[in-house]
Amino acid sequence: MTMRRRILPRPSRDWAYFLDFDGTLLDVADTPDGIQVDAALLQLVEHLHAACGGAMAVVSGRSISDLDIHLKQVRVPRAGQHGLERRDASGRLWLHPIAPDAKHRILQVLQPIIRRYPELLLEDKGLSIALHYRRIPNMAGYAHHVMRELVAETAPLLEVLRGKCVVEAKPAGVDKGTAVTEFLRESPFRGRCPVFIGDDVTDERAFAAVNKAQGISIRVGSGRTCAGHRLEDVTAVRAWLSQMLEGMA
Repeated sequence: MTMRRRILPRPSRDWAYFLDFDGTLLDVADTPDGIQVDAALLQLVEHLHAACGGAMAVVSGRSISDLDIHLKQVRVPRAGQHGLERRDASGRLWLHPIAPDAKHRILQVLQPIIRRYPELLLEDKGLSIALHYRRIPNMAGYAHHVMRELVAETAPLLEVLRGKCVVEAKPAGVDKGTAVTEFLRESPFRGRCPVFIGDDVTDERAFAAVNKAQGISIRVGSGRTCAGHRLEDVTAVRAWLSQMLEGMA
């Protein structure tokens, strides 16, 4: 499809950056552990964080502990598991309540399914459960059906979240949009214009939150979206962020 190409505004020092991880800062791999985080990306994130006075956060579906492994020494605020956990600029960790019994029941049902279909990948993130079908995309319908049925039994405690070749069960009422809103209430994000970049349907609630705050929402790649702008791919995202740095220098 033809992508909208609205001209992005010139960078400003009063922006607050919120960046998705997989599919935005680096290409999606066959498995969550298969990504390659290069030194250039780490340097880009570190320099952007410094240039905007610390008002930059990574907002991901990955857990914070997993982000810590991949981001290594780069200490930036981050939200994990679609906003269920969040580490603010002061280093304080915030966790939203979960439904452990409901989650445990879903895991019990999914484990024999994974043994039957080893191409599927079950990921227990701690606060949420992800069923990946990247290695066997023809099982997408089955994976979504199973997760919908299991989550329906837990309503209203859990909800289904669709992503790229993944379907998740997570506590309801918390998402990347709520994570961005929480950051914007705190220093150094407070009072700044929010900029969110993401590539997936899981980022749509963050786009909506940023639009409501009169910010800048950017979708990476094609697909229906409420974002006001687009960038073509990961390479374009990195190039644009590098231009932002040059503009702020």
